[in-house]
Amino acid sequence: MKSINKIILIGRLGAKPEGRYTPNGVSTATFSLATNETWYDNEKNKHEHTEWHNVVCFHKNADFASQYLDKGQLIYVEGSIRSRVWTNTQKEQKKIVEVIASQITPLNNTN
Repeated sequence: MKSINKIILIGRLGAKPEGRYTPNGVSTATFSLATNETWYDNEKNKHEHTEWHNVVCFHKNADFASQYLDKGQLIYVEGSIRSRVWTNTQKEQKKIVEVIASQITPLNNTN
């Protein structure tokens, strides 16, 4: 059986996507996406949790994100999860988990 690496998120943009180009000229964009959950405990106390996701997109998705998406906008993101490790200037090893977006759809035009 094959494995599957797929994620679907609906959330709000934390900031306007940052567009860049790789040294090879490939357009990329990165942004943070907040998803929220709310629940009530046995004593009927309300609890909320916000999870922040690092999203990366390439090519036409990157061009679209950097041109048309804005902070606070509700969007649908479909993609896969990828982690990467690097060493910073202080020689510390860092790890980040990112969503590599294959599809981005705005769900509203207002914040």
